[in-house]
Amino acid sequence: MSDTALRELRRLPAGVWVLGFVSLLMDISSEMIHSLLPLFMVTVLHASTLTVGLIEGAAEATGLIVKVFSGVLSDYLGRRKALVVTGYVLGALSKPLFALAPGLGLLLTARLTDRIGKGIRDAPRDALVADLAPPAIRGAAFGLRQSLDTVGAFVGPLLAVGLMLLWANDFRAIFWVALLPGALAVALLVVGIQEPPRVVAPGEVRVNPIRRESLRRLGANYWWVVMIAALFTLARFSEAFLVLRARQVGVPLALVPLVMVAMSLVYALAAYPFGKWSDRVSKPRLLAAGLLVLIAADLVLARASHWSHMLGGVALWGLHMGMTQGLLATMVADTAPSDLRGTAYGFFNLLSGVALLLASGAAGWLWDRHGPASTFGAGALFCVLSLTVLALRYGRRPGTRRHGA
Repeated sequence: MSDTALRELRRLPAGVWVLGFVSLLMDISSEMIHSLLPLFMVTVLHASTLTVGLIEGAAEATGLIVKVFSGVLSDYLGRRKALVVTGYVLGALSKPLFALAPGLGLLLTARLTDRIGKGIRDAPRDALVADLAPPAIRGAAFGLRQSLDTVGAFVGPLLAVGLMLLWANDFRAIFWVALLPGALAVALLVVGIQEPPRVVAPGEVRVNPIRRESLRRLGANYWWVVMIAALFTLARFSEAFLVLRARQVGVPLALVPLVMVAMSLVYALAAYPFGKWSDRVSKPRLLAAGLLVLIAADLVLARASHWSHMLGGVALWGLHMGMTQGLLATMVADTAPSDLRGTAYGFFNLLSGVALLLASGAAGWLWDRHGPASTFGAGALFCVLSLTVLALRYGRRPGTRRHGA
């Protein structure tokens, strides 16, 4: 790594690094379970693919909807750390429920508890990153947190694969082990984060952040980002379908989590460089490039007939995630007032959550009725729709050519 790159990394606040490593540990915990969960539901609990899609969509959407309330509350209180800690505690406590689940009822409870915890923590955490990072390096800060988060997302499945081979496909034992990194994440967060003090103007009183006057202050630029992100989410359904696709093309059961390892490795390598790049180039153009990469991923996955084809599609999927996920978070921070960032992230994730519920349910239905090619083909079509809206909004706006969001 060059001296310049090291200097840029040192410029990032210590709190951003801590939040990144907390995300890394919790993602190890979560992905040890999530990389195996679709197979556990289908092979052990005998769920249909449609049921998998509905459970995944309902769980993710629930978590994303909860973000509205936690984000609003963090703005109202002017404090974010307590909500972040609460969310991570719930995530850690959900892990034993997966191991204990005798059927889909308790498994759904575990999945919802895990995602509610994620919903409580994510909007205040993203707002906290924006509070900690100076605007000139905000894209790099979000990229670093996303990159460390994604390191956990490939270490978790690697551990799952090793333990599946070592313990003869004992899903439940692996789910118990997943509790350990989750508990470490909570401990690091409690001792490692100092929340920046809130600057209170003389005579300032607390107001409801979702009053009409407050929502008007979010502005048209912010709501355009939210709408484009929701369309994007319709194109990017649950990654459980990547796992199911791998099994369908003949990847051995114990090795299927390596699909998520490959995707997450590419994601982790791409997130920080593209986050740093987004501080210097046109954000809408970079987002459009990410959509084009997702179209390529969908087309490859739709036609995959061998593990090598599958690997190429998964790598492209990871690249588009690295290009776009931190970028969208940065665009929200750039377009929302600082005192409404929690609320802004909450609504951003609410609409994305509704879109994810619809997308995952539709993906499962298409898969069951018409096969996996139709699922990935529909994702590519929604990418084209998102590109069209992006072009209509930003294509003729000179002010967005370089830094616009």
